[in-house]
Amino acid sequence: MTVLELLARNGEAGITEIAGELGVHKSTASRLVSVLEARGLVEQLGERGKYAIGFGVVRLAGAATERMDLPRLGRPFCESLAADLGETVNIAIRDNDVAINISQARGTAAVTAYNWVGQRTPLHATSSGKVLLAHAPDDDQAEILGRPLERYTTRTVTDAAKLREDFDLIVRDGYATSYEELELGLNAAAVAVYNHDGEVIAALSASGPSYRFSRKRMREVVGAMRVAAKELSSQLGYLEV
Repeated sequence: MTVLELLARNGEAGITEIAGELGVHKSTASRLVSVLEARGLVEQLGERGKYAIGFGVVRLAGAATERMDLPRLGRPFCESLAADLGETVNIAIRDNDVAINISQARGTAAVTAYNWVGQRTPLHATSSGKVLLAHAPDDDQAEILGRPLERYTTRTVTDAAKLREDFDLIVRDGYATSYEELELGLNAAAVAVYNHDGEVIAALSASGPSYRFSRKRMREVVGAMRVAAKELSSQLGYLEV
């Protein structure tokens, strides 16, 4: 990090200058820079020359900017859907082994004023979490499903094999549901949001009381959510093929 900060501040620097800044031997500085260079985070300016920030940093910055833009871009979609459906609408992203809600809007029929923004929710017991985990890399899925999964209600699915089957259906059908799996009396549905690379970076969900969010109602809700998620994905640069 110090090397990157030095290069960002000075524009370029040689191994001797970097070693002096770090207070280490030149050979140590050279090894550290080599690692950064291999990841594209720094680049050498000519043979045996000085080093500068590499374009790999742009990739990292782009990912961070994308995540920061999501709440701003997604807010109007949450508000519009919440108004149309009358229910609570959220956008969530995956943070390792949990889902974090980053935007929320409440509909006129919402029965609770609970604020989900910033809340960490389990991937296996929520509609948003299932969407995010279904599209996660295989290694991430294996790691998360390889742990004991907490049961929140009698309806929570904790069997890894059953969840993997559900993930195949989620990827095929384009949405996930949760029928009282996190809280009794609470049902939810979620659809995927894509970025410019075609990666699923978020889930758009709607939730409501189980007596109103029936399976028939859920299908109607999913249709509206798909339209909104498609438009949000388009604003993030996704071009559907």
